Amino acid sequence: MEIGLVELSRMQFALTAMYHFLFVPLTLGLSILVAIMETVYVMTNRPIWRQMTKFWGTLFGINFVLGVATGITMEFQFGMNWSYYSHYVGDIFGAPLAIEGLMAFFLEATFVGLFFFGWDKLSKVQHMMVAWLVAIGSNFSALWILIANGWMQNPVGAEFNPDTMRMEMTSFFEVLFNEVAQAKFVHTVSAGYVTASVFVLGVSALYLIQNKHKDLARRSIAVASAFGLAAALSVVVLGDESGYSASHTQKMKLAAIEAMWETHEAPAPFTAIGFPDQDARETHYAVEIPWAMGLIGTRSLTQEIPGINDLVAESEEKIRDGLIAYDALMIIREQREATPQIVRETFEAHSDNLGYALLLKQYVDDPRNATEAQIKMAADDTVPGVAPLFWAFRLMVVLGFSFIAVMAYFFYRASFRNMQFPRWSLYAAVAIIPTPWIAAELGWFVAEFGRQPWTVDGVLPTALSASHLSIADLLITLAGFLIFYSVLFVIEVSLMVKYIRKGPFQDVDETNAWLERHEARLRSETPAPTLTATPAE
Repeated sequence: MEIGLVELSRMQFALTAMYHFLFVPLTLGLSILVAIMETVYVMTNRPIWRQMTKFWGTLFGINFVLGVATGITMEFQFGMNWSYYSHYVGDIFGAPLAIEGLMAFFLEATFVGLFFFGWDKLSKVQHMMVAWLVAIGSNFSALWILIANGWMQNPVGAEFNPDTMRMEMTSFFEVLFNEVAQAKFVHTVSAGYVTASVFVLGVSALYLIQNKHKDLARRSIAVASAFGLAAALSVVVLGDESGYSASHTQKMKLAAIEAMWETHEAPAPFTAIGFPDQDARETHYAVEIPWAMGLIGTRSLTQEIPGINDLVAESEEKIRDGLIAYDALMIIREQREATPQIVRETFEAHSDNLGYALLLKQYVDDPRNATEAQIKMAADDTVPGVAPLFWAFRLMVVLGFSFIAVMAYFFYRASFRNMQFPRWSLYAAVAIIPTPWIAAELGWFVAEFGRQPWTVDGVLPTALSASHLSIADLLITLAGFLIFYSVLFVIEVSLMVKYIRKGPFQDVDETNAWLERHEARLRSETPAPTLTATPAE
């Protein structure tokens, strides 16, 4: 298979996936924040909270619609650009996506209409329930997608059937409760909550700088900073859990992120900064924090974390073991029902490493004919690009801790300084609006680029997963997606800027009604003056 074809297919999917993920975090976080604001409105009956719900809900709606438009494109690509992947693992990968469409997306899409058009048709409590159902649907949707993606990172609950030449599900329970999927879900949605909190914080800060919509801005900052602080702290904690999970499910990815070439004595140090050199297999000018990596990756002081060189040697042994499974598989294919039982038993004994033998396909048509040099090259291919992973991860971590500091500062000012914010802090809040998206995209880059050369880790190499399309087909569709998505990006930004400039919708009737009720309550609570007679002189 032409390497150009695979690389172009990867480039196209990366473009659409990372563009789609510009919308996902804001949708996840804003849905919860809007539901919180409407809950406060129902509890307090104050019009300002209804106004906040409508304003931030409008921005949520713009983001939601464009997110759906870009997400649908991705699913079609599995059939168009990755047809062999879809055939090979469709029985497992397709199930969570189907459930996401039937359960989560339909729930979300149904109630989002009621949210926007049901203000005058539903009671306050009913409309609040709709807001929460939209939020639950949004997060439920992320759950099923991340279960599918988590299976690609850690393929549990499935096995290869030599008669159908496909992966088949053996335990839906294991797929559902895959530790990688669960860790990715909570980490991803928490990152989405931080993204929305920074967005709300930044837009509210802009209003305070412009000296307008101050009541809405101050209350929005109070909600966003409290919610964002909790979310930012959880991102760090849950990210640590993802690292622990990777230490026994994706050891090569973890070693590449840390540029750990050799296996250290336990507990391993964490390389805070350095310059990885993949050709020389060393990291120049490394600054290490003793014990930190051992504690993060293993939760112990005695367990080793294997280095890249040892993992490459281990991959070479897996390739050799996988060749035994591949040879037995070819016999099964040729003889079908007449296959001797010992051949099937041989395949079963070595089938876990069949995917490693398939790595040789990009060097030789029949892996059984691979030379020693080709086996070593295939083993070396299991190392992803170390330097990009190393730096992407560290930049993501720095941004993550900065969000904690920002949210803690604004929470302190909102809670203990009477919502008085220095002007420099407001400008800073506006300036950092793009940074959560940068962190989120870096996170996805680490997760997906770090899995290479696998589409399904240890099972199906990326080089075998792509459809047999022409280079011209891919170039034309890639250019088309680039143009179409650029237009959508301009529309998204234009609409967001338009409605932010327009500001919140003033519900005059609701405000007047609330003022009348408030004045009536004050009159009822104020005792009537007592008239005393003055004695006649």
